[in-house]
Amino acid sequence: MAMGDLRGKVAVITGAGSGFGREFARVAAGAGMAVVLVDVQADALAETAAALEAGGTTVMQRRLDVADGHALQTLAHDAWARFGAVHLLFNNAGVGTTGMVWEASVQDWEWVLGVNLWGAIHGVRAFVPRMLEAAAGDPGYRGHVVNTASVAGLVDPPLTGPYNVAKHAVVSLSETLYQDLSLVGDRVGCSVLCPSWVGTGIARADRNRDPRAVRTRTRAAAVGQALVDKVVSSAKTTAADVARLTFEAIAERRFWILPHPQALDAVRARHEALLAHAPPPDPYAALPQLRRQILDALHAP
Repeated sequence: MAMGDLRGKVAVITGAGSGFGREFARVAAGAGMAVVLVDVQADALAETAAALEAGGTTVMQRRLDVADGHALQTLAHDAWARFGAVHLLFNNAGVGTTGMVWEASVQDWEWVLGVNLWGAIHGVRAFVPRMLEAAAGDPGYRGHVVNTASVAGLVDPPLTGPYNVAKHAVVSLSETLYQDLSLVGDRVGCSVLCPSWVGTGIARADRNRDPRAVRTRTRAAAVGQALVDKVVSSAKTTAADVARLTFEAIAERRFWILPHPQALDAVRARHEALLAHAPPPDPYAALPQLRRQILDALHAP
């Protein structure tokens, strides 16, 4: 069932301090929703909250790490206590590292999987049961979950192993959530967002990481980081574009949110290779110059 008018409803958004999260919050506020903003970066969170409150939006903000399942459960309890219900959940917080997959430290893996995957798992576990309970008690209730994955959850570019693994898992989580929800009714839906490169702050996600953490410091990590910096800074699609498309998908109850249709060529090539029992194709096949730059940088004297 369609979400209908969003005015007076409530959205919970993780990673709300910047990027997609901030834009989701702006669109939600523009639709007349109250918003629950979550981020680990206090100053960015406060800035988003202040801007929305200045426009008259009702805001609840919470600084927390989405890798902390107890914190998400507490957030869900407090959101319901204040607003009576939550209608949209955006499991959006995300981070990334670079380097060869065998070079990533255990702490690299724990950080990326903790935020990108466990953050989404904790969000589903904390909010979906309450959303289903609300649907059971109110025939007019409609809810929707959006999990932010990536095109890197559909193909596997080199030098971003932990990120790829986490985002593939988020796609799987979302598809399974869709199937499970289909068994219990039609008033709570879900979507998975799989963008390609967009101008967000994810290239600088390390700024919020524990300074004591063991980081990968290799040539491959530096090459990968330079690549991410370059493509993110030159991306033509904006976070605002993605937020608009996401809310259109929610209104239409579409599962797949794919802001970069050109990236589907690599997805198609991967699936064709799978069906042909062939090795994974180069995800940068359409950008041979990019692969050449990576190889030159890796093997430079």
